[in-house]
Amino acid sequence: MVASECSICDGSADVTFSRRELWRNERWRLSVSTYRDVFGFCYLEPLRHIRYISELDGPEATEFGALLANVTSALRAATGARLVYVYIFGDLIPHLHVHLAPHVDGDMFTEGVVKPGAQFSDETMGEEVVASFIRQVRNFLVSSL
Repeated sequence: MVASECSICDGSADVTFSRRELWRNERWRLSVSTYRDVFGFCYLEPLRHIRYISELDGPEATEFGALLANVTSALRAATGARLVYVYIFGDLIPHLHVHLAPHVDGDMFTEGVVKPGAQFSDETMGEEVVASFIRQVRNFLVSSL
């Protein structure tokens, strides 16, 4: 697959997964899913088209750990989550993207990742909720990066 055929590179993943960009720098992009199932569910992905974490280059690899720590701290602060699950699947979309799922008591996540029988809905958050979340995370990142 070439970058021109990648739904992350061409932006169509944002439409398909109801995502909104909330931050970027010259190497990375952070977007939030507007679906209501998991408030603050985000994706961290390199701007450069690569498939696997092992393909991160020097600057991307150097920045990745600190950026991941700062982003998960921002998500915890903005959502009140006690922790943020961080995982990478990589089979559906062949572009490295890290799933960031804030976890609060009573949500669909358990120690086994997702509760058995959990169903995802197509209902999205309102624009004001999304905009407020984006402002909170951006403000946190501006002060910590």
